[in-house]
Amino acid sequence: MTKTKIALIQMKMSSEPKKNISHAINKIRLANKKGAKIICLPELFSSRYFCQNENHSNFNLAEKIPGPTTKLFSSLAKQLKIILMISLFEKKTAGIYHNTSILINEKGKIIGKYRKMHIPDDPQYYEKFYFTPGDLGFKSFKTSQGNVGTLICWDQWFPEAARLTALQGAEIIFYPTAIGWHPKEKKKFGKSQLESWTSIQRSHAIANGVYVAAVNRVGVEKQGSKKLEFWGNSIIFDPNGNILKKANTKESIIICEIDLKKIETTRRHWPFFRDRRIDSYKKILKNPIDG
Repeated sequence: MTKTKIALIQMKMSSEPKKNISHAINKIRLANKKGAKIICLPELFSSRYFCQNENHSNFNLAEKIPGPTTKLFSSLAKQLKIILMISLFEKKTAGIYHNTSILINEKGKIIGKYRKMHIPDDPQYYEKFYFTPGDLGFKSFKTSQGNVGTLICWDQWFPEAARLTALQGAEIIFYPTAIGWHPKEKKKFGKSQLESWTSIQRSHAIANGVYVAAVNRVGVEKQGSKKLEFWGNSIIFDPNGNILKKANTKESIIICEIDLKKIETTRRHWPFFRDRRIDSYKKILKNPIDG
């Protein structure tokens, strides 16, 4: 089998985790009815994007893995016979927390865990306050529907992350995401920011000859006087960088069939892996030279 159907659940989050989880389950069931075999949810889907400010009480949102949420979604995956990718605020131990994506197979077993490696610290994206950088490295996980890799949001701006995930054997790289506009910047920079976000993911698909699927949240989320407008635009690229499916700024489920044979065909014609000069890349381990 080389063909499968993947789905991205682009959704709006409320301030109530139970409602978000129930909403996600309903969307997953709809995607399953349409034939999706691998389904991915947005980054930290069970809550509002709490990193807009630094508040110690937000650590109460974190949970162990396995834990209540993974148990619920493992049961759902087994019931529907699907593969699920969900992103959670993980409590590793007292005082150490991660932004973590897990992969659950159709038997309801957790077969993969990835902890976000690149942690941003920008206005209203104060993730360094909450998350310890990932300690599991870049991963690819073998499933009945192909080899799946996952990176998370800020990771998607780093070509090294996509390359290393592809080198681990990933045929599809998923990016659970929470990204949007600062309302005051949208008019001047919004179009450019969104196009940059789309372009970097297209480049990962082309440079690595893999499918890339990025799923974002939508809606305006407020925390006190602060707010972010999440721009949606969830998107799936083929190994040539062609757009297979794309959402707008509303809640939606995008589903498409992919053919893993296309990876081999693409890499034969664009042999970037063959022509890499790994003997000359040692300087990539160093920071830029001053001056």
